[in-house]
Amino acid sequence: MKSVLTRGTFFRLSLAVFLVSIACALPAVAAQDKTTHAPLSRYQAAEGDEQAQTLLNADDARFFLTRVGFAPDSVELAHYVGLTREQAVHKVLAATRTVAVTPLPSWVQEPIPTREELKAQTVDQRQAEQHARGERYEELRAWWVREMATTPSPLTERMTLFWHNHFTSGQDKVAYPQVMAQQNMLLRRDALGNFRELLHDVAKDPAMLQYLDGAGSRKGKPNENFAREVMELFTLGEGHYSQQDVSQAARAYTGWCLNPDTQAYMWRADLHDDGVKTVLGQSGPFDGEQVLDILLEQPETATFITTKLWREFVSDTPDPASIEPIAARFRASHYDVKVALHDLFLSDAFWDESRRGILVKSPAEFVIDTVRTFDINYDSTAPFASEMRTLGENLFYPPNVKGWPGGTTWINSSTLLARMQFVEQLFRATETAPPRRDQNGMSRSARSALPAPQATTRAAPGGMRFDIDRWLAHYNTAAEAKPGLSIELQLQHAVLSLTPVDAIETDSTGSAYLESLLMDPAYQLK
Repeated sequence: MKSVLTRGTFFRLSLAVFLVSIACALPAVAAQDKTTHAPLSRYQAAEGDEQAQTLLNADDARFFLTRVGFAPDSVELAHYVGLTREQAVHKVLAATRTVAVTPLPSWVQEPIPTREELKAQTVDQRQAEQHARGERYEELRAWWVREMATTPSPLTERMTLFWHNHFTSGQDKVAYPQVMAQQNMLLRRDALGNFRELLHDVAKDPAMLQYLDGAGSRKGKPNENFAREVMELFTLGEGHYSQQDVSQAARAYTGWCLNPDTQAYMWRADLHDDGVKTVLGQSGPFDGEQVLDILLEQPETATFITTKLWREFVSDTPDPASIEPIAARFRASHYDVKVALHDLFLSDAFWDESRRGILVKSPAEFVIDTVRTFDINYDSTAPFASEMRTLGENLFYPPNVKGWPGGTTWINSSTLLARMQFVEQLFRATETAPPRRDQNGMSRSARSALPAPQATTRAAPGGMRFDIDRWLAHYNTAAEAKPGLSIELQLQHAVLSLTPVDAIETDSTGSAYLESLLMDPAYQLK
């Protein structure tokens, strides 16, 4: 029997209730039960910290893994149940990577056409190359989605996404996808490393120099775009600098150029303004590197970055009293990102049950959570990247220099409908066939190597396939079985961060009940 949740009911109730719930931060929590090498001992909590020693049950572990990465499947979850909070934080930080596990498209290493090669092209050749660049951007999006879906370190990808939205660059101004791919690798390499190093590296990154017009900045004609954004969006935040600081800093960044044939960073001393500048009260013949260091010396920078991390992992409402000690330790560590994350993940605020289910999943999180939680098979990840674009998050193409605002802005009547349609596609793609390789490599479910009977599957975008009976078997039920109250509660806890907003027919089959849970507004929250 089908759930009572109809599309009309969904829009009459869920959109209004969902937005009101977020605005009020309702604490309606269900009442049931290649890596980086920083020495992790420096991040461990004090021995007497009783909260850090609290053991995680399944709900705690699921909440933790979803908040700091993507929703886990049953295998991932089992590794964290029974750990203390401190052990769980240590484990997730120890597992972070600096490189992707998914091989990049081969064209990423292709050289950019030189000026002479471009000049020799015909009109048709230029149009064909432009079309090819667009296709390659789509392939690059699919590659990143594949990495998010299969990575053994979801926190690495979440932080790479975080920095992509912090140090924005995009396809609209970066013509060659090779350049954006190189920036993505840079962000992943430094994602959980040192913010000081990341800032210096990104400032001279070719994609950034193109996106904020720094490559053409020269003595006598400094471009102020990067100087302004590095203060407002990347370090200090609004209200902590003046227009005079921007104008003076812009002079320091002159001479940072791109090789016109390779698009690689190059220094042009003849274009640099080596005169005295005054930035934030300090004067000298500063170059761009020195100005970045001046920004890093300001305590506002540590507070600004920590506050953004708070919004990403804890709450849309910053708590200055809780943030300041974390920011102070972050700054004292010379901007070790893991120090900030360690303190955030072990803070009382992070684990406060009233803060569970108050953050809206971004399109990337919504899609990847679904793929990972239900061990979805697929032939291509391109439709998942397209789905994220439909939901408002087009990877490698942020809306503007401020990036995606996130939070409740992810949800409106259009995107909520699209999220519901994605769930409908998932349940149209149910199957019991064994997992198959996708075009980029082995699917996640193939690693479990569990036998399953053959069956005919129904077509879905990208060859998406959901073996629902196999998934429900973990809860001792099946798609056509009626699970009963105990199993229904287990399913709720397995997929929702809150109790369902909408009523679900009690006589539902396992398939109908699960689909209703995924249609519920609570499925959009973490």
